[in-house]
Amino acid sequence: MASRKTKKKEGGAKRAQRASSNVFSNFEQTQIQEFKEAFTLIDQNRDGFIDKEDLKDTYASLGKTNVKDDELESMLKEATGPINFTMFLNLFGEKLSGTDTEETILNAFKMFDPEGKGNLNKDYIKRLMMSQGDRFNAEEMDQMFQSSPIDAAGNLDYKALCYTITHGDEKE
Repeated sequence: MASRKTKKKEGGAKRAQRASSNVFSNFEQTQIQEFKEAFTLIDQNRDGFIDKEDLKDTYASLGKTNVKDDELESMLKEATGPINFTMFLNLFGEKLSGTDTEETILNAFKMFDPEGKGNLNKDYIKRLMMSQGDRFNAEEMDQMFQSSPIDAAGNLDYKALCYTITHGDEKE
């Protein structure tokens, strides 16, 4: 029985290690270094973990001293356990990779393409994106159009854009 428990623990350790190594592969080395610097700034007591006191101290250093305990506890509950650097990276990985699936984004564009051509007029999209829902500003629209194929008639290939959003630019 003891050997069985040992095997479970060993397997669990391997799984945890595998999960932690995956999170590091999601980021460039420079990004990891930037996250490490941020983690170190927040970990005020330098114990290798971010806790409620660290968050309070960080807010205080930014001039905000009236942060409620339940707000801080809510932040800490986003993690599935104590927030060490690996957990910190996992949290950011989840936030940064919170992009909808390619199919979901495609379906959103298809709503504005009743003929199913796979492209929409650039000016029409710009007008929609700058006036509806989570509004884009002019700079964000320019960024989107830089990574999106626009044909000679001024149409955006939204299928290609959806691919770029979910898989990254081929140049990256």
